[in-house]
Amino acid sequence: MQMSGAQMVCEAIIAEGVKTIFGYPGGAIMHVYDEIYKQTGFEHILNRHEQASVHAADGYARATGDVGVAMVTSGPGFTNAVTGLATAYMDSIPMVVISGQVPSSLIGTDGFQEIDAVGISRPCTKHNFLVRSLEELPRLMKEAFYIARSGRPGPVLIDIPKDITVDIGHFEYPKDVNIPTYKPTYKGNDKQIIKAVNAIKNAKKPLFYIGGGVVLSNASDLVRDIVKKTQIPAVETLMARGVLGASNPRLLGMLGMHGNYSSNMAMSETDLVISLGARFDDRVTGKLSEFAKYAEIIHVDIDASNIGKLVDVDYPIVGDITKVLEVMSPMLDEVDSDRYQEWRDILTRYNELHPQSFVDSDDVIKPQWAIERIGQLVGENAIITSDVGQHQMWAAQHFPFDRPRQWINSGGLGTMGFGFPAALGAKKAHPEKTVINITGDGSILMNVQELVTASEYKIPVINLILNNHFLGMVRQWQTFFYEERYSQTDLTFQPNWKALAESCGGIGYDVTTKEEFDEALKDAIAQDKVCFMNVIVNRFENVLPMVPSGGALFNMILPQEEEDTSKETK
Repeated sequence: MQMSGAQMVCEAIIAEGVKTIFGYPGGAIMHVYDEIYKQTGFEHILNRHEQASVHAADGYARATGDVGVAMVTSGPGFTNAVTGLATAYMDSIPMVVISGQVPSSLIGTDGFQEIDAVGISRPCTKHNFLVRSLEELPRLMKEAFYIARSGRPGPVLIDIPKDITVDIGHFEYPKDVNIPTYKPTYKGNDKQIIKAVNAIKNAKKPLFYIGGGVVLSNASDLVRDIVKKTQIPAVETLMARGVLGASNPRLLGMLGMHGNYSSNMAMSETDLVISLGARFDDRVTGKLSEFAKYAEIIHVDIDASNIGKLVDVDYPIVGDITKVLEVMSPMLDEVDSDRYQEWRDILTRYNELHPQSFVDSDDVIKPQWAIERIGQLVGENAIITSDVGQHQMWAAQHFPFDRPRQWINSGGLGTMGFGFPAALGAKKAHPEKTVINITGDGSILMNVQELVTASEYKIPVINLILNNHFLGMVRQWQTFFYEERYSQTDLTFQPNWKALAESCGGIGYDVTTKEEFDEALKDAIAQDKVCFMNVIVNRFENVLPMVPSGGALFNMILPQEEEDTSKETK
């Protein structure tokens, strides 16, 4: 088959089974966009900013487990996409980003809209390619998708010079991939697995430490079965919310800087950490010398470079979580779950002593109440995305996540502006679900132009703005550690959110009471348009518990029983 490079790109996307891509055209990628106009194999969503295109592809990938695809042009088109690449890279999200590049003859000459996309993206992609010839284009497209989804997933960039998209040549899309230097390990070492199982059987205070790798490996059912069989308590990271389900009796909750008391105390007192697909992030470990200091550590991870990177590991197992647990699970049939009863009782008392709670109010909406109310009204049918800040932590703490891929947020990079375009991607992936982006009055403005995208393509996502007229999380740190010097965090000057939504074809709601909240949310769910819910919340509410930066997990700032009402009048 003779075709142009631009046609080859489209044919490769179709061959990979991709149904929706996100992007923004420009000069260097124009030939590919001309072919997109002609084809019918996939849908293209025109975002209004390249960063949003990559976040939307990211949200699509997180919601489905499939490879998300975004397309941008050269120069500023690519540099706008870098934040999206870094976001996906930090959270190991399978994605292929296709960027246009200046013609091959102009590379290195500082041509118009030239940028070294490969050089810039090297630290924030799993791999990247600069296409050097038309002949290698089909193979590199195949390899890009394979690398993105295999092993530890991640974003892959393929940078295509404009002249190659025009050239005509023979197209045959490869059926297989053979990369001699890239051979992911899927099967765990049997001897190491046996040693780990024996350690579990001998432990008195074991603890499952569940990370986002369980979601990526689609291993949630296996983990639930093992936890039920062994009755070993478990904690989830921010990226693993929903793996066990909120009602699971063995789930203590989220751990880390804003983890709950029983989770953080469990990690501080356990004698055996069973880490499944977690990377011991600093927001989880706190002070490393105090982290799980009485425990041996089992670490199962598909990426060998993660194991032992931050903490010493006693039982390293390199392999895919699903394949490792399939071997491990039958060996745990003999575990005497009564052995851990005393340990479970201790953790139950910790939870009773300091439950994940807040002091509600009839006078003002508490953000925690709003999150819990969403769970009550929408619950299992919802997909929740978030931006980054206090609202993100409140969502992670208080929403009753029932399943994996129900919670979509930027964990590793902490990208403000992620939530709205990610919600668009999630809604395209699951149009039957109610998709709610929980955001703040700071974050939502970072990609607010996607109101136009949502309206044009009739993507009815709900943006729930927990509006405290602050950059809330920075303000919280300024309260605790900077003697209330609120430098550049006051967001009192704001747009008319309702009018802003309506001006772009959406629907807006101003909410100040609980009754208005219920009415607005129910109405928004019934709409076929993008919605903004501007929810005025308690301005000085803090996310608690909180472990100060560099502190030990057991040294938490805990919620106070009485509200500090003196600040309400400030």
